[in-house]
Amino acid sequence: MISESTRSRFDREVAKYPADQKRSAVMACLSIVQDEQGWVSSDAEAAIADYLGMATMAVHEVTTFYNMYNQQPVGTFKLNVCTNLPCQLRSGQNALHYLEGQLGVKMGQTTPDGLFTLQQSECLGACADAPVMLVNDRNMCSNMSNERLDQMLEALRQKAKAAQAAGKGVQS
Repeated sequence: MISESTRSRFDREVAKYPADQKRSAVMACLSIVQDEQGWVSSDAEAAIADYLGMATMAVHEVTTFYNMYNQQPVGTFKLNVCTNLPCQLRSGQNALHYLEGQLGVKMGQTTPDGLFTLQQSECLGACADAPVMLVNDRNMCSNMSNERLDQMLEALRQKAKAAQAAGKGVQS
């Protein structure tokens, strides 16, 4: 389940902690698996638990606590729209509903072409720029009016087309 390159990456993370506290690397190991596989399967959780010497359920609890870990395959672009109160007061829910209409999916679903997964998110910590969203858990997008959402979707579609034409995967 864990390749030598993955194990090497795990080793580098575990080395950052005292030997008796290697469990502290659980989030880093989950991120490595997700980076390599796109999501964290129950088999991956078990492999991480075995590697770190902890219960599989303890790893699963971390996976399910944070919404940054995908528990099932997601689209090329994961769109997390903040729907916490400050964003709500500045049309965060409207942004989510607008994207549902533009993409033809409901929150939590992936477009049939596998390009976009739409999710709601807890506070992203950019309340002054609401409504905000996070693309692929890395790129913050602020002040997301309908026009800006359309521009973002088009830019992501173009990025995916360019990567496909070049025979490469899309980098976020």
